[in-house]
Amino acid sequence: MSSPGPEQAYLDIISSGGKTTEEAATAIFDQLKPVPPSFLIGEWVGADFDTGHPATQALVALKWAGKLFRSEEDVDPIIVYDEEGKRVWLESYGHARIREVKFRGVVSAAMAYDDKPIIDHFRYVNEDTMASMMDGKGVPEGYHFHLTRYKPAKM
Repeated sequence: MSSPGPEQAYLDIISSGGKTTEEAATAIFDQLKPVPPSFLIGEWVGADFDTGHPATQALVALKWAGKLFRSEEDVDPIIVYDEEGKRVWLESYGHARIREVKFRGVVSAAMAYDDKPIIDHFRYVNEDTMASMMDGKGVPEGYHFHLTRYKPAKM
């Protein structure tokens, strides 16, 4: 019996609640295919893997909801839930843009913050899911999160 491909292994971690190690998440991330910048366009819901990384608690405190990619030049990198549960841009994190960047040996779409030394790197899981790994100056390595296409509830 063969083991699942990296895409299914990634989805299995998500469906089991996201508890994994940084090493396991990185090993899967490194096997995933790149995505072009155009793939990112749209609104995404964010969640992370529970690896013990300090960014997890920071994003929980912010009530992180995801990201909004309007174009390659216009990105709201941190969307949060406000008091009414609406998705809103967190202005203090500024904006970002999308570029293709080589990271861990693969050229793929990445989001660079305009005012922070942080780059989020993306890989393909399926048409509605992206694997993500944050890289930043002064930020501990190994923060893994994932984005799922936002699909608002139909009224």
